[in-house]
Amino acid sequence: MSTTGSLDDHTTTNSVQLDQLDTAKTLPKERPDIEAATPRSLDDDTPDGGLRAWCATLGGALISFCTFGYASSFGVYQDYYVLAGTSTSSNISWIGSLQLMLLFFVGLPAGRLFDAGYLHSLLFIGSILFVFCIFMLSLADPTKYYQILLAQGIGMGVGGGFMLVPALSLQGHYWKKHRSMALGLVVCGSGSGGIVYPIMLNRLISGSDAVGFAWGVRASGFLTLGLLTIAQLIMRTRMPGPKQRSKQEKPSVVAVLMDPPFVLTVFGVFLVYWGLFMPYFYLQLWLNLHGLNPTLAFYTLAILNAGSIPGRVIPNMLADRFGALNAAIPVSLIMGALVFVMFGVTNTPAIIIFSILYGFFSGAYIALVPSVLAVLASRTEELGIRMGLGYFFVSFAMLTGTPIDGALLGQGSVLYWPKPIVFSGVVMIVGTGFTCVGRHFLVRVKGTQWT
Repeated sequence: MSTTGSLDDHTTTNSVQLDQLDTAKTLPKERPDIEAATPRSLDDDTPDGGLRAWCATLGGALISFCTFGYASSFGVYQDYYVLAGTSTSSNISWIGSLQLMLLFFVGLPAGRLFDAGYLHSLLFIGSILFVFCIFMLSLADPTKYYQILLAQGIGMGVGGGFMLVPALSLQGHYWKKHRSMALGLVVCGSGSGGIVYPIMLNRLISGSDAVGFAWGVRASGFLTLGLLTIAQLIMRTRMPGPKQRSKQEKPSVVAVLMDPPFVLTVFGVFLVYWGLFMPYFYLQLWLNLHGLNPTLAFYTLAILNAGSIPGRVIPNMLADRFGALNAAIPVSLIMGALVFVMFGVTNTPAIIIFSILYGFFSGAYIALVPSVLAVLASRTEELGIRMGLGYFFVSFAMLTGTPIDGALLGQGSVLYWPKPIVFSGVVMIVGTGFTCVGRHFLVRVKGTQWT
């Protein structure tokens, strides 16, 4: 070796040679190429603030506004398609539930690609597909079930799925102490979208300012296009590029699936989501069929989502202090109990109070789930795969929950409301129990009650 020859030129004693060789062993650690082979974890320097962090949160809120906010407004379409004779109530609900399901089902591949550093590619492809399918929906015939299913159920679901889970996962790269708060603000965007889209669609499709189904849907498409463009421009990733990322240890899917706290907690979340969206899909129909004020029916979803906005912020701020699971468990229990209150919601004041309360607690739970999945991750570099896997399984609850409610409800003039109400309430309470068991195992692993 040249190093040995250099040492022989300076000294001939064995002790000096050993000293020089010991020194030489430490030199490669300071070389840039060796440092690049062992990159630092993102946990080492999480900024917890700054312009880029707040831009990531704002961009994530805009994506949540356009994707989850639009999907949670499906009650407007549900009511319109039922009255237009598109299909049965149960069949129509499959469109909205499929959109919700794909929104998170696609989170598994999207989460893995996000962890590999492909944030901007995911946002670009997802935005193009999502907006394109909104405009295709505006051209669809409302009496042709398959056209609506393709555009709204499949196309918008896949497009939104490419964006939503990466937008949630990105917050973990910029926030640590206030991660739950940031995630709450991002999911708060879906609550805002759930206010704007139902009012816009109701008024433009069948309200006093009606321009028809086609132009009402197109107006929502133009709004979505502008907001997603802004999100694209302001969001940046801290993840190393694919070459640097390939030198790091990749998260193991098998290891995640063998983790008892993760499996039990995700199953609990699955059960809660199985019943969560019943009021979002059927409350407007409930009002119309019970002869309540039609104007109030127009704004029911907006009231639900308006109530969800403080619910998506306040509990998440408490979660930063007391733990995400400690906040999510009582919220899901109260939400399950509230579903049974629907038996007495038969007048205008009761509808308004129920909508505000259910909106608050359902919004809180939806916002806390990303924080819960983040708590289950052992390091920042596996946030994408944990959230992707978690939402992948939960997506099946979103797919089947509301169609089961529709089948239990029945069709035509014979609708039996107790069946979907009892089903939704029971599965949410049982899901809370499984979440408690998952928390128990997580406390044993982490050794702290603040989870």
